[in-house]
Amino acid sequence: MRWGRLLVGMAVLALASGSVQREDELVRVVGYAYTFQGIPYSWGGGHAARPGPSRGTCRGYTGSVRPCPALWTRGLDCSGFTRWMYRLGFGEDVLGNGTTDDHIRRLRKVSVAQPGDLVFYGTGRKTHHVGVYVGGGKMINAFATGTKTRIDDVSAVRDLLGYYHYPA
Repeated sequence: MRWGRLLVGMAVLALASGSVQREDELVRVVGYAYTFQGIPYSWGGGHAARPGPSRGTCRGYTGSVRPCPALWTRGLDCSGFTRWMYRLGFGEDVLGNGTTDDHIRRLRKVSVAQPGDLVFYGTGRKTHHVGVYVGGGKMINAFATGTKTRIDDVSAVRDLLGYYHYPA
């Protein structure tokens, strides 16, 4: 009986400390997102072996700026930006290299977003944009070629899929 209570108490403490830690990590994600506004958008930027600004790629580029500037622009695309912010906030590359479709699989959908969660756009089959939710209907994101990381309303992109939380 005594050991059972002890184990339950330890489990409660472990869960409580885990949730506090997760909240601290999300606060750090938001802080870094605010700090790193102004980085140029680069299609495929942020997808090198290590998270952070990098030159992009023109493979698959469909943007309106011609010719594709990604090969000479050191910057981030939307998933490269969120990957880097989560690397800084969580202390490790928790989202990994990949696209918005790869990243969303590592998260769980939530009905009520909290600052630091990720906001995704697209459909259940194919996503195309992601940003860091900062509260008040706003996100910080790498929006498109020709822009820099910035704050936008979550309604700036029309096909909101939902808010997602790490860990899944």
